[in-house]
Amino acid sequence: MTVPVPGRRSSTFTRLLRHGFTDPSAAERLLDTPELTPVRTDPVLLDALGATADPDLALLGLVRIVEAQDEDERRALLDTLVTAKPLRDRLLGVLGASEALGDHLARHPHDWHALVTYEAADLHPGVAEFERGLAEATDPVALRIAYRRCLLAIAARDVCGTTDVAQAAAELADLATATLRAALAIARTAAPADADQCRLAVIAMGKCGGHELNYVSDVDVIFVAEPVEGFDEGRAMQAAARLAAHLMRICSETTVEGVIWPVDANLRPEGRNGPLVRTLSSHLAYYQRWAKTWEFQALLKARPVAGDPELGRDYVEAVAPLVWQAAERDNFVADVQKMRRRVVDNIPAAQVERELKLGPGGLRDVEFAVQLLQLVHGRSDATLHSGTTLDALAALAAGGYVGRADAAQLDEAYRFLRAMEHRIQLHRLRRTHLVPEDEADLRRLGRSLGLRTEPVASLHKEWKRHASVVRRLHEKLFYRPLLDAVAQLAPGEIRLSPRAAAHRLEALGYADPAAALRHLEALSSGVSRKAAIQRTLLPVLLGWFADSADPDAGLLGFRKVSDALGKTPWYLRLLRDEGAAAENLARVLSAGRLAPDLLLRAPEAVAILGDPDGLAPRGRDHLEQEIMAAVGRAETAEGAVASVRGVRRRELFRTTAGDLIGSYGTEDSPAEEDPGALVDRVGAAVTDLNAATIAGALRAAVRAEWGETLPTRFTVIGMGRFGGHELGYGSDADVLFVHEPRAGVDEQEAARAANRVVSEMCRLLQLPTADPPLLIDADLRPEGKSGPMVRTLKSYGAYYRRWSLVWESQALLRAEVMAGDAELGDRFIELIDPLRYPVQGLSDDAVREIRRLKARMESERMPRGADPTLHAKLGRGGLSDVEWTVQLLQMRHGWELPGLRTTRTREALAAAHAAGLIETEAASILDEAWVLATRVRNGVMLVRGRAGDTFPSDGRELAAVGRYLGYEPGHVGDMLEDYRRLTRRARGVVEELFYGAHL
Repeated sequence: MTVPVPGRRSSTFTRLLRHGFTDPSAAERLLDTPELTPVRTDPVLLDALGATADPDLALLGLVRIVEAQDEDERRALLDTLVTAKPLRDRLLGVLGASEALGDHLARHPHDWHALVTYEAADLHPGVAEFERGLAEATDPVALRIAYRRCLLAIAARDVCGTTDVAQAAAELADLATATLRAALAIARTAAPADADQCRLAVIAMGKCGGHELNYVSDVDVIFVAEPVEGFDEGRAMQAAARLAAHLMRICSETTVEGVIWPVDANLRPEGRNGPLVRTLSSHLAYYQRWAKTWEFQALLKARPVAGDPELGRDYVEAVAPLVWQAAERDNFVADVQKMRRRVVDNIPAAQVERELKLGPGGLRDVEFAVQLLQLVHGRSDATLHSGTTLDALAALAAGGYVGRADAAQLDEAYRFLRAMEHRIQLHRLRRTHLVPEDEADLRRLGRSLGLRTEPVASLHKEWKRHASVVRRLHEKLFYRPLLDAVAQLAPGEIRLSPRAAAHRLEALGYADPAAALRHLEALSSGVSRKAAIQRTLLPVLLGWFADSADPDAGLLGFRKVSDALGKTPWYLRLLRDEGAAAENLARVLSAGRLAPDLLLRAPEAVAILGDPDGLAPRGRDHLEQEIMAAVGRAETAEGAVASVRGVRRRELFRTTAGDLIGSYGTEDSPAEEDPGALVDRVGAAVTDLNAATIAGALRAAVRAEWGETLPTRFTVIGMGRFGGHELGYGSDADVLFVHEPRAGVDEQEAARAANRVVSEMCRLLQLPTADPPLLIDADLRPEGKSGPMVRTLKSYGAYYRRWSLVWESQALLRAEVMAGDAELGDRFIELIDPLRYPVQGLSDDAVREIRRLKARMESERMPRGADPTLHAKLGRGGLSDVEWTVQLLQMRHGWELPGLRTTRTREALAAAHAAGLIETEAASILDEAWVLATRVRNGVMLVRGRAGDTFPSDGRELAAVGRYLGYEPGHVGDMLEDYRRLTRRARGVVEELFYGAHL
């Protein structure tokens, strides 16, 4: 006897380490179990254990099984184990991969015999073989035991590599079919009277219907029934419902042997709110009238599996034409856009990166892409009518609907991800799609997939590689064949036919597929490096265009920009190498007319989209510095202002692009969550830009006639939204012009100079050019259009002391110095402060006058035929309501509350709330309504390219405004209802605060 030397490891310990055991000490103790004495030293046993996914788990499972046998059975098991390699590999392979099946074998020790058979028919069993395996099960418990026994054989073939992942999934679906049949037989036996009244068919859906089931998955079904001749239909349907419900309980309820899997009938018409069982005619009536696109997508996998075979076939034959006509439905494009978006919102953030099914680059990406392409092209090609993902992918590749190389990569990635999913579920037979975090679990998972060297690191590397392939190809799968349709292909390659390409473009939202194909051909044809880069970019860009409300405009705009910049060396390189630039450009070009129009007037501004900080608005100081330098370099006033307007156009594009991208979000940057921040950013940016533009025009006008100094001091006061830093894209610049003669200058000469400079500024800013004009509106001046365009400071003071009306004081709440002589501007502000913030507030007469003016405006200024519930400016709860309410607060309390002395609506509202003048909820409602109404106006301008105060009537434009406001396709009704609801609440607050007695 050899006595172990203390501190020295035994040779067995070392061998166990070498064979992959992680706890050799525990393994040594298990090998010393008396029941293993006959095989303990047999080298084939240790080699076989070392070949499993988890040698420690396999040895523990083996000991439990051997201990559970009687003497004769134990001898037979051990003899077979060491002499029959097929059993050894199967049994130990299962025990090393599945703790749950090890538990089953420990409870039912004789079931090891299910792994002994190794005949040709055993390699690929079908439904008939599984039905024989379940034949003796007459109750739910016996059915579970028989099901696990069959599952043992499937798992053994899977882990030993006898079957691949697709074959294993098909076998699991066949076993599910046999199980549903057995469960229905048990239910019919328990209720023969019900069975006699009806014909009941079970239609498999989802992965079971697609012949690609997981180890643990809900089995999705739909039940269809008909009365047996001579029986009342109502009673027969009740009987069928009882049978169906019993079948579901037999499979789903927990017993001493656990559950088989949940049977889920929620894919039926009306979901869980609809009847469990319907007649065939009832199913058809629903699908023809009410079904949504996703329901036809689900029916792609419908397959009769149990019950009345003739009725099952009738069901599938009846719904099949509806499935393949789904692409012709009116709402198909919007539904496809929604379905193409990965649904990850409900996944906890900590789990997104571990999700095999729903995460980025997951199984769902492949499955949805394949199914949607089937719906688009299956209407004219019956070879695509397969419910199995990999078969359908192969058919798409064979028909030229998917590139062969792309299909091959996706096939490989999908098989790997499904294999991961199978092994994860097999361990404990639990329904999960999460990659484990525990090191031991990851090690077992990696080894089960054949990754024996550094299994954890190798597993992560392979997983991320395949997920990256899926993520990269998911969108290109739709679009790359469209380029092949207009390209020169190598001999033997298959292309989309023009009709198929048109079908796909229509399904993706393109209204003019023929024009889209012409654009693709123009962009990608030829053998130049430019064409090669375009062929790389376009599949991704087409996806981003299709994600918008107007894909045609996006593609057309991209062609125009590419035509203008195609010969510049940096343009395509920017889009190819700067990840954000291409997506930003796609979002901007397809979101409406304004931003593309601005870009196409100077396409080089596309460089802004590749700069990480390029979308941030520039401050007024920076803008004025650039503009004044441009004016100084110009030889004429016209040339100077042309340069100024060019800067304004570029900066307007920067602002619109930032607004659109902030509203839409990108793959790397989520949409801005605070719409108020977007509104404030746009208002401040456009205000600063217009102020700098006016300052530049003023300098140009002065230099052209007077040199550096005007005979009179001159300042421009911003009013309205300009003074409030709340300008939208389509707003005019409301101003007052103030001057004061310089010392020694005649007043009449000074007045003539001031008027000439105003006239020249307005002329220069409105000269017809490719750049958008800046309209100056001075109608808020004393005496309105009847009064002089410009006055001296003294004249303003005299007018306001003697003639000023309350509405003029209200208008002055927004007055702020914007350009020109800052000191003169400050003195003007000092002059008007007592008017807009009167000491002791407004008199009762003044309050009544403001309310009267507001009521008159509501009745007289609303455009004829406009819907007052949707008019953003003058409608119920719109901008006017909120602003007049806030301004009345400012005029009544500004004299005593410095926080109210601001030209900005939201700042004044916040100050009123902080001072206790408005309750929290009321302030929040007013602020939210004002922000929303402002965004509606901005959105209309962005989409239509011209200003508007109400939602567009054109469906595509309305959808584009909805996307800007954060609504998914198909939800414009929700947008309008949300707008009405919020502004109705805001109007309630206005009624109380403005017209009531609470101010």
